[in-house]
Amino acid sequence: MRAVIISIGTELLSGQVVNTNAAFISRELVALGIDVFYHETVGDNPDHLKEAIKNAEERVGLIIISGGLGSMEDDITKQTLVNHLARDLRLVEEIGKNNITYQKSSYFEMSENNQLPTSITVESIPLENDAGLVVGMILNHNDHQYVLLPGQPDVLRFVVKKHLKDELIKLVLTEQILVSRVLRFFGITQAQVTEKIESIVKAVTNMTVAINTDEGDITVRLTAKGETEEDGNEAINKIEAQITARLSDYFFGYGKKRLNEVVRDLLLEKELTITAAESLTGGAFISSLSSDSSAGSVFEGGIVTYSSDKKNKILKVTEETINKFGVVSPECAIEMAEKSRKMFNADIGVGLTGVAGPSSIENQSPGTVWIGLSYKGEKSFAKHFHFKYKRNENRRSAVLNAHELVRRMLLDKPIDNRVYFQENS
Repeated sequence: MRAVIISIGTELLSGQVVNTNAAFISRELVALGIDVFYHETVGDNPDHLKEAIKNAEERVGLIIISGGLGSMEDDITKQTLVNHLARDLRLVEEIGKNNITYQKSSYFEMSENNQLPTSITVESIPLENDAGLVVGMILNHNDHQYVLLPGQPDVLRFVVKKHLKDELIKLVLTEQILVSRVLRFFGITQAQVTEKIESIVKAVTNMTVAINTDEGDITVRLTAKGETEEDGNEAINKIEAQITARLSDYFFGYGKKRLNEVVRDLLLEKELTITAAESLTGGAFISSLSSDSSAGSVFEGGIVTYSSDKKNKILKVTEETINKFGVVSPECAIEMAEKSRKMFNADIGVGLTGVAGPSSIENQSPGTVWIGLSYKGEKSFAKHFHFKYKRNENRRSAVLNAHELVRRMLLDKPIDNRVYFQENS
C-alpha cells in the first residue's frame, strides 16, 4: 500500500509554521509497512486542495490530509472532500452534544460553522479527539481510503497513536498480523548505516526497513506481515541477524530504550554504582542518570565544577594538573573521574571537561571534549572527542558518548584511542 500526505495551511507555505506533522505521519506509516509516495502542502484554497486530491488518487490508494478541520472560514478540508466525492456530512451526535454544551457554557454564539468540527461524511469512521472537539475521519470510496486529521501537532499525534493506527491495520493491512521491531545503534551516522546494510535492504521482499535518527541514536525499524505473529517474528529475526552482524559494534538495544537506560540497567544487573564530575555538560550526565525511580540504586550523587578554582578546592583536582596540562586535557578529565569516584565512594567515576562553545578555552576550539573514566580496580583513562560548534549539541553529544564509554567498559568491548595520565610529561 502506498500513501500520499497532503498538509493544509497557508502558514506552512509561507514558512510561519514548520510542517512537523508530515514527518510524524510518515514515520508512523512506514512502521506499519505503508510506503509514503510523496508529501504535498496546499494553502487554504479549495480548488488547490481538490487538485491535490485528484493527483493523489491517480497514484496511491491511501490519501491522508492534515489540517483545515476547525470552524474558521479557512478550514476547508471536510467541505472540499465531500464536494469532490459528492457525499454528505452528518453530526457525530455524542461529540456534537459536547460541542453544543461547551459553546453554551462559554457564552459563545452558536453558528452553523461550530458544528463542522464534529461532523463527518456518511459511512465514514470517526477518529475521535479526546483532547478537543475536532473530529477526523476515515472514508473508503472507490478503492481509495481518505484520512482526515486535525492540524494541531499535539492533537494529531494523539489521534494517530490512539485511533488511526488501529484502524489502518484493520482497513488497509488486511487480516495479516503486523510485527515491528526497532533496533538502536550509537556511534555511527545514518548515512553509514544505510551504506553498510544497503544490500540487505535491497534483498528484502517481505518487510519494510526504515532507518532514522533519534536524538543522537540511529534506529532501524523492521516491519513484517505474516499469518501469525510467529511468522512475522521469524522473518524479522533473519534480517536482524544480518544487520547486527554488520553493525555489531554499534548496536545497543531495542525499542524506545535510550542509551542512558541501557547503561542504568547494566549497572543494576552488575550491582555497581556510578558518579560524575562535570564541567562543560553542567550536570546533564548526572540528570540523565537520575531520571528513573531506580536511580538511587546506582547513583548517590555527583558534582558540577566549571571553574578551575572549584575543580581544585572542592573536587581536589591538583593545581599541578591544572597548571601543567590545563582543564581541557586528558589529565584533568582523568583526575575529575577519579576524585569524584572517591568522593562518592562509587565503583565508576566519569569526568567530563571541554569546550562547549561558542568561545575557545585554552586555545582549544569549541567542540573539543575529554571524557575520563575511572573504574575501581582498573587503570583510569580518557578519550578525546571533537564535535561541532553548536554549544548545546556539543553538550548533548558529550553526555551520549560518556554513556557509550561506560556501556562498552561494562560489556568488555574495545575502546580505541585511550589516553592515560602522563605524569612525566
